[in-house]
Amino acid sequence: MQNAVILNSGEGAWAFEPLASRLAHIFGVPVSSTPAEWNYLLAFDGELKPEQKSFILLNAVNIATDKRETARVFNAENVPSPPTFLLDDTELSDFLSKENTRQWLLKWPVGCGAAGHRFIQSGDSIPDDWPRPLVVQEFIEQNRPEVFRIYCVVGGLFGFNARRFAGDNDSPFVAHARGAHYEIEVAPPEAEAVARLALRATNLWDSFGCVDLLRSQNGDWLALEVNTDGLWMHVDRDVPEAIGIEIEGRLVTAFKKFCSD
Repeated sequence: MQNAVILNSGEGAWAFEPLASRLAHIFGVPVSSTPAEWNYLLAFDGELKPEQKSFILLNAVNIATDKRETARVFNAENVPSPPTFLLDDTELSDFLSKENTRQWLLKWPVGCGAAGHRFIQSGDSIPDDWPRPLVVQEFIEQNRPEVFRIYCVVGGLFGFNARRFAGDNDSPFVAHARGAHYEIEVAPPEAEAVARLALRATNLWDSFGCVDLLRSQNGDWLALEVNTDGLWMHVDRDVPEAIGIEIEGRLVTAFKKFCSD
């Protein structure tokens, strides 16, 4: 692939170095600190010129990396998801007092692996350095805490899996970083339909991303968030081997096509 690179530079580049090396190997293109004509962007502090294309659209990366932006898009595009509100400090106390029959989570907007998430109720104080507006999301009770994930490369869904804790760990924050493991399952059509809506709404459908979903006790599938590669996050590759192989194979094909268009 001529004039194509894995773009990784700037203050955040160190976090992407292992992934950048892996992608460079499987794509057969170099890691670069400067943009080329065709870019798989991981970290970059500057701005791309119009003639410098990113495989994953930058606005999609920005939506995926900030739960405030994800909530705005999900709400605007009617993506089924747990009720989520963006509140300022003056609104929070009144909201929690009126909605006291439900449990609410305060979510750290730019973290991953459930970092910073916590339950919140009326009267709780919020640290001054917590990013505003506040992301307040209804906690969806489950008989067994589990989160489902499905991947997409250029309009193809695959790799549906469940993320669960082994043993008697009943933490509601089911993150791989907290010890949860992946179990490959067959995707229900209803889950695929919600994932498709989420990916299209966030402009990830035509490149690469994944959707985390949960199933409510009444059987509804809900999108929690989307993930992709770049800037502040990357899709977890520490997954069952079959899923990892399929992610890489699909990405190689898609990136080669992107560079030839």
